[in-house]
Amino acid sequence: MKNILPRLALTSLLVAGSVHAAEKPDVGISPWGPNDQIGRLNMITPESQASILSRIAGGKSYDLSVDYFIGMPSWQAAGDPHYRIWMTHTPHGNVIDDPLHLGEEMNEHVSYTGAAISMYTHMGTHIDALPHFGLNGKIWNGFEASEHLGDRGWSVAGAEKIPPLIARGVLIDVAASKGVDMLPDGYRISQQDLIDALEKQHVSLQEGDIVLIRTGRMKHYNDAEAYMNNPPGLGIEAARFLVEVSGAMVVGADNLSFEAFPSEVENNYVPLHTYLLAQHGVPIMELVYLEDLSKDQTYEFAFIGGSLKLRGADAAPIRPIALPLNKS
Repeated sequence: MKNILPRLALTSLLVAGSVHAAEKPDVGISPWGPNDQIGRLNMITPESQASILSRIAGGKSYDLSVDYFIGMPSWQAAGDPHYRIWMTHTPHGNVIDDPLHLGEEMNEHVSYTGAAISMYTHMGTHIDALPHFGLNGKIWNGFEASEHLGDRGWSVAGAEKIPPLIARGVLIDVAASKGVDMLPDGYRISQQDLIDALEKQHVSLQEGDIVLIRTGRMKHYNDAEAYMNNPPGLGIEAARFLVEVSGAMVVGADNLSFEAFPSEVENNYVPLHTYLLAQHGVPIMELVYLEDLSKDQTYEFAFIGGSLKLRGADAAPIRPIALPLNKS
C-alpha cells in the first residue's frame, strides 16, 4: 500500500493543463490484459481482503445505502424512468381473484402479498459498471459498442462482472472539513479540498482504497427536487488526484452524478465519468449514505458490498456496509 501525502508534490504535474487539453482522449487499455472487464477491481486479491478483514474492530456496522420509494431522487434529464412499485398480490385481492385456485377459506386464512418494481439502473445507492460511459464508440480496454452491445446489454464488462467489494474504505468529509452541514449548490470540490479534509481527519489514502466523498447532500434525500437541484460534486483535478496520485480503486459520493456541472472540459459534458470509467477503469458509486460515518467521525473502515448481478447492465444497486477498524 502506498501512502499518498508524501507524494503531493506530484499533483501539480499531473493536473497541469488537463482541463482544456487540445487532443480528444481515448479509452484506456488495461494493464491486466486484453480480456480484462473489471479495471481497477483487479486490485482486490485474497491477500488484500484478508488484510482488511483482519483489522475489523467489531461491535458496530454502518449501512451505506438509501431507501427506494416512489418520488425518490433520480436522474430525469434524459427521460429515464422513475422508481415504481406496485402490488401484484394483496390479501383481499387474493380472496376475490383466487389466482392459485385455493378457495376462499384458504385465502382468508393465509394472507399473500407480492409486489413488482420498475427502475432505472442508476437509482438509489448504486455502482456504475465500466460500460456506463465510453469514448469514440468504445469503452474501457477498447471494447467496441458495435461488437459487444446487443439488445440484451453488453456482452463484456456488464454489472454481473463486478466482484464482491472487500477493501479498505476511506471517508473524505469535505463538508465537515469546511465547517458546514452541506456544501453549497453547484460547489466544485477541488484537489485542495480533499487534501485539507484528509489532513484534518489525520487519514492518509492508500493504493486500492474505496474512497467516498461526503458533500452533505444526503440531508435533502427525502426532497427529490432539492436533492437534484444543482448538487455539489468533484472537479476534474480532484478526480485526477484520487486516481493518479492516490491510486484509488473505486470512488463514490453521497450525491447523484458524482461530478459537478457544468463541465470544465469544452468537448465533453461528463468528463469525470469518461475519465474514471473509460480511461482508468475506476467504478463510481453514487447516492452513498455517509451521514452516520460523518457523525461518528469514522473515516477509515472495512468496506464490504455486493451489487446485483444484472447481466449486461451499465450499473446495479449495491448494499454496502462499513465496519470500523482496530486502531493500528
